Amino acid sequence: MAGELIRFDDKHISVEQMQMSVDRILQCYIRNMTSPPSPLIEDYLREVDFWHMAMIGRGCKLDPKLISALIERWRPETHTFHLPCGECTITLEDVLLQLGLPVDRDAVTGSVHSADWGAVCYELLGAIPDNINGGRIEMGWLRDTFSEQNDDSTELEKIRYARAYILQIIGGYLMPDLSRNLVHLRWLLKLVDFRAVGEFSWGSAVLATLYREMCGATRSNKAKIGGCLSLLQSWARFHFPFLRPRVDHPYTFPLITRWNHSASYARLPTCLEDIWLLLEQQSEAQFQWTPYEDLAIWAVIPDEYLQNPNAWHVKVPLVNFVIVEMHQSDRVLWQFGF
Repeated sequence: MAGELIRFDDKHISVEQMQMSVDRILQCYIRNMTSPPSPLIEDYLREVDFWHMAMIGRGCKLDPKLISALIERWRPETHTFHLPCGECTITLEDVLLQLGLPVDRDAVTGSVHSADWGAVCYELLGAIPDNINGGRIEMGWLRDTFSEQNDDSTELEKIRYARAYILQIIGGYLMPDLSRNLVHLRWLLKLVDFRAVGEFSWGSAVLATLYREMCGATRSNKAKIGGCLSLLQSWARFHFPFLRPRVDHPYTFPLITRWNHSASYARLPTCLEDIWLLLEQQSEAQFQWTPYEDLAIWAVIPDEYLQNPNAWHVKVPLVNFVIVEMHQSDRVLWQFGF
């Protein structure tokens, strides 16, 4: 049975790593927002459920060694980490509570093509970049073009600014690709009608992308990884107390904002081998299956985020345009208290 389940062992980094002369440390990327959103677009961001995300995307630092160690434990066949404690994974519950993004709405899908991306930019953003590469534009252009907003801005200008801000969050923080500086305009097509934007399961799209990136990074010839790596890193810190920095600050929502505060990294492992060793020796005894049951955490979660907990542990396909990955929640029921 085990031989049938684990099909990719010969190409998995966990096998190849033992034959490498130098440990593989993945190149990880995140583009933090340079400033908070203008109060002039707060209502728009709230309408589409991106307001919490707008409060997150600043000051996050990734730990490539921690992320690399976790990827070596990731199995593409099951979308779970295989550890001495058993199987565990990042779930829709984690996405909802860590990022504050909806996870139980319509799938983010549709066309990824356009006959004229320049026309799309002009209609929805009011400006056209000099370079559009296969439907992708530079993040720097978005930052520079939509850096300021005046109090006398028209309603249309505010909407365009909000679209640009969301596009930067998606391309830089939630679903960055390996280009490191480009974002695809297919996301812009989902930001036409703000009343409809809030009906999408953005959290499911983020998790589908992260799963796909993690699966790809298990191949030993991969040097980079994309996706929402801040979510992966925060998930590990909440579930593995021996990998968690000390933060003397109350919990805030979304929960990932905990790591935006000053923290002490004393006694935490700083090299890949030490992280491997801790995962092997301590995860069975110390892995926290249900960290969010802490009353101090529960107290800061808004009531509306607790109304449909059944959506967290269903086995469903996660969809992000052409990406479809399974949410294998039935394999990790301990994470939901079962």
